[in-house]
Amino acid sequence: MFKPRTFFTLLIAISITFSCQKKQKKEAVMNLQKGTFAYDLNFLSKHQETIILKDGDAQLVICPAYQGRVMTSTSNGSSGLSYGWLNYELIGSGKIVDKINAFGGEDRFWLGPEGGQFSIFFKKGDPFDLNAWQTPAVIDTESFDLVSKNEKSAVFKKDIKIENYSGNEFNLKVDRTVSLLSAVEIQDVLSMEIPDNLNAVAYRSSNTITNTGESSWTKETGTLSIWILGMFNPSPAMTILIPFKKGPETELGQIVNDTYFGKVPADRLIVNDGILYFKGDGQYRSKIGLNPKRALPLMGSYDEENKLLTIVHYSKPEGVTDYVNSMWELQDEPFAGDAANSYNDGPVDGNALGPFYELESSSPAAFLESGQSMEHNHTTIHIRGGEKELDMIVQKVFGITLDEIKNAF
Repeated sequence: MFKPRTFFTLLIAISITFSCQKKQKKEAVMNLQKGTFAYDLNFLSKHQETIILKDGDAQLVICPAYQGRVMTSTSNGSSGLSYGWLNYELIGSGKIVDKINAFGGEDRFWLGPEGGQFSIFFKKGDPFDLNAWQTPAVIDTESFDLVSKNEKSAVFKKDIKIENYSGNEFNLKVDRTVSLLSAVEIQDVLSMEIPDNLNAVAYRSSNTITNTGESSWTKETGTLSIWILGMFNPSPAMTILIPFKKGPETELGQIVNDTYFGKVPADRLIVNDGILYFKGDGQYRSKIGLNPKRALPLMGSYDEENKLLTIVHYSKPEGVTDYVNSMWELQDEPFAGDAANSYNDGPVDGNALGPFYELESSSPAAFLESGQSMEHNHTTIHIRGGEKELDMIVQKVFGITLDEIKNAF
């Protein structure tokens, strides 16, 4: 028979246990709210193998099945905002669709060019229209092989064989490493300290292609480029920021190519003194690009609603001007392409892929002899917090103020 003291002690223990379980269940539900990193990680883990890189509250998730793609990240731990755009419907369906499988993700590996006589997205003789356009499976639905991983990095590889519009075949090996950057490394990239009351996450993808075939890649055969694209969540107050080199068009060419999908309306693209402001609201399909003489190895965005600053740095060798041309046409200048691009999604014939917006960087055209390699690095930084501190970073990195961004449109 229980003694009174023992009985009451047992009741208290049971009560505490139930209380803790209830609290844990409540916290789990809170952490799995849509829009949080925990929700997206839980969702992705149900459908694909996932790799988590983590340094305190800075976390990101990678999917080998999606070409070693960084799917999303957070700077505020599991319950923090999830920064990458995910296509829940497509991923959840487990299906493969035609044209492109837009699974989402903040840093995905692609190859260029998209259009022109050396395109790898159109077959020889096909018209350059959406019906004929097709993303190659090796950069769309085929997985990359995981070589190694630890808490701060994951290494992938892929052997690829691909043919271009002109009928020339390319054999290559892709080596891709995704690394989570420390706080010190972030400060080194930005050349400034991050205030303690801001939260940051940053990662770099290092991407190398090697010509494993017997033939050289030339201007006569066409060639490839490394193309890294980040898909992010849009908002009504999202402004994309792309600095450019100022100077006369006779020397540097046009400031911006804004005719990819028709002329971008003036209320969606503002060409200011050394910087482009482009709407990233996911409500109007449009794309812009900067040629290598204009482009600086920097771009970003600011989401006023969530007080979120995104900064992208990418490798851009000095003096190199041959970049593959992705315009959907037979081209007079197939190596007069862009080094930096941004895409804003929107309805086409009543449908949209996303909505999302993209920040994209490309390597130069890879004129590689057999056995030669080219590397392209793409670094993404997300910083969230108070506007006073964010303004300091914006001024240092972009040379403008936060108010100028907020009042651009």
